[in-house]
Amino acid sequence: MEIAAIILAAGKGTRLNSSLPKPLHQVGGRPMLAWSLDAAKAALATQIITVLPKGSDTIIKWLDGHDTCIQDPPMGTGHAVLSARGALADFSGIALIMFADTPLVTAQTLARLAAAITDGADVAVLAFEASDPAGYGRLITTDNHRLDRIVEHNDATDAERNVRLVNGGVTAVRCPLLFDLLEKVSPDNAKGEIYLTDIVHHANAQGLDVTFRTTDEAEIAGVNSRQDLAHIEGILQKRLRAAAMEQGVTLHAPETVFLSADVSFGRDVIIEPHVVIGAGSVIGEGTIIKSFSHIEGATLGACCIIGPYARLRPGTNADEGVKIGNFVETKKATIGAGSKVNHLTYIGDTTIGAHANIGAGTITCNYDGFGKFKTLIGDGASIGSNTALVAPVSIGAGAIIGAGSTITADVPSNAIATTRSALDVRHDAATRYRHIRSHEPQ
Repeated sequence: MEIAAIILAAGKGTRLNSSLPKPLHQVGGRPMLAWSLDAAKAALATQIITVLPKGSDTIIKWLDGHDTCIQDPPMGTGHAVLSARGALADFSGIALIMFADTPLVTAQTLARLAAAITDGADVAVLAFEASDPAGYGRLITTDNHRLDRIVEHNDATDAERNVRLVNGGVTAVRCPLLFDLLEKVSPDNAKGEIYLTDIVHHANAQGLDVTFRTTDEAEIAGVNSRQDLAHIEGILQKRLRAAAMEQGVTLHAPETVFLSADVSFGRDVIIEPHVVIGAGSVIGEGTIIKSFSHIEGATLGACCIIGPYARLRPGTNADEGVKIGNFVETKKATIGAGSKVNHLTYIGDTTIGAHANIGAGTITCNYDGFGKFKTLIGDGASIGSNTALVAPVSIGAGAIIGAGSTITADVPSNAIATTRSALDVRHDAATRYRHIRSHEPQ
């Protein structure tokens, strides 16, 4: 059966105390809504509708053409789903109702829930055994393990509040039955809202097949606060680290390494403690990332050595065997195979050829206050320590730049260039200087 996903993203997220809309807060380097969209696509949803509150221009812009509808005013989860009715007027299949603030739900779990409908159920609810069920809707089941009803925490009796099997929110319903059931739901509850969960009662009243599937509590964890956001990040990081190690990556202290979801690793990568690898990064086979390095939007070839204390910013592309060492920062830099940038250096808007050596304290001066300019360094060039390369400038292949130079013009291949002042040695001047200073009035 065809699947359509309805992603509920109309919550205000007031407890996050943020000007950023709740669905766009990030975990694993990606907005929470992106996780829900990708899970729906991977579960083979052919249509995805995101339900938003009034004034969601920021989210609509981020969605960039994806189907949306507006819930105005907000009157509960059932009302939010009803807002998508027009978009699914001609749809006959399975509706998967999801949430933009539960980014850990996997495509496999969604597919398993949808399969319950394919197998004959009319309504299927995702549930979990809660360590602390306070605040969750309780699943009240029959002796033959059918789902009888879901009772919200505020409406539950004391006995019902002792039930630990709780509603995970994600629901699969046959369409167009979904909207027929919601039409029967009234806001007769403590909050005066239309609860999606009430369709369970009405489905059972019609003798329909209502069931549930269970998953781990961690997978269905939602975000309502900054504390929740940190909790979700922790769970996701464990997943990402485990996946990296399964791919052949060595993590010396996994709990200290933070990864974005889209990082790509080759085999036999070694990552030392306290490393951050951000979005858009590719780490080649056999590369070593030393402690306290931060990498984002960078592509590293095989057998590179990075750090410790290196910062690779977006647009960094290092070929095989490159070494980028202590307190080096790179940005929009292409570095050829076997080149070394080992100490206390800034390389920005630069192309470096193969087997070049960049001395300690070298700076590419790429910004004049108005625009960015490029530095080109040829194969085998050697840049002496404490050199300033004032872009736009080109250093030819095999050229040598003397330490302490400021280079403002192109240097030909195999040339030696220096801009040092003549050495001025004044004998015994230091003794006289100290004598003068020691006799000055204090």
